[in-house]
Amino acid sequence: MAVNIIKIKRTTGSTAPSSLNAGELAFSGGSGTQSNMGQRLFIGDPANSNAVTVIGGNYFSNLMDHAHGTTTASSVIIVDANKSTSELRTSALYLGTSGSDTLVTATAAELNLMDGGTSAGTTAVAAGDGIVTNDGGTMRQTTAATFSTYFNANLVSVPSAITSSSATLTPSSAQSIYQKVDTSSNNVALTLAIGSLAIGQYIIVDKTSSSNTLTLSYPSNSQGVSLGSSVSFAIAINQNGSIFTFVESIKF
Repeated sequence: MAVNIIKIKRTTGSTAPSSLNAGELAFSGGSGTQSNMGQRLFIGDPANSNAVTVIGGNYFSNLMDHAHGTTTASSVIIVDANKSTSELRTSALYLGTSGSDTLVTATAAELNLMDGGTSAGTTAVAAGDGIVTNDGGTMRQTTAATFSTYFNANLVSVPSAITSSSATLTPSSAQSIYQKVDTSSNNVALTLAIGSLAIGQYIIVDKTSSSNTLTLSYPSNSQGVSLGSSVSFAIAINQNGSIFTFVESIKF
């Protein structure tokens, strides 16, 4: 049986052939780099006026000769079975769907701040400074002034003044309260429906008139407080972590 040997144009150099016939092959065996034509396989492209066209070569296969999922210098990125690779470096990162993606302008140092750490600075906080918050699942930046307004509105409750002869005051959990009581027309008996105060929570009852009396009672303590006509304030504070007591009255 005859043995047919097919030979193609070849060179030990790293340059492309100057010309090829339609369908004619050539190979450059010299060391291949990104900037030369070594280790390439060429063909004369009949659909493009027999232009010398690169169609392969071991220069390209060598770029893929590494474990999948391992980022290798000067090589093709091939992800593993979980679509992952060990490392990725880029000078510009865009996130989002194709055509509507957004450039991530944060620096690596800024992103690392979101990962926490034990090193904290002492930069003064100003009203216009931004604080990152989770707004119903969307991360937003809100000014410190906005947080201050919210905290002030929710930290202390200031209900309308009590004028009826008998009333019950039920503060929200862990919310401090400033309650005015108007005794100008009658005596007032006020029950505080709360068993204890949280650390930092307080209740101020303000008797706004020198007429008549205000009596305070609270179920979890053994005694109440009676404010006569010469007393204007009663202040309730956390006593030992389990109960609260009125510890001070301020006279006119």
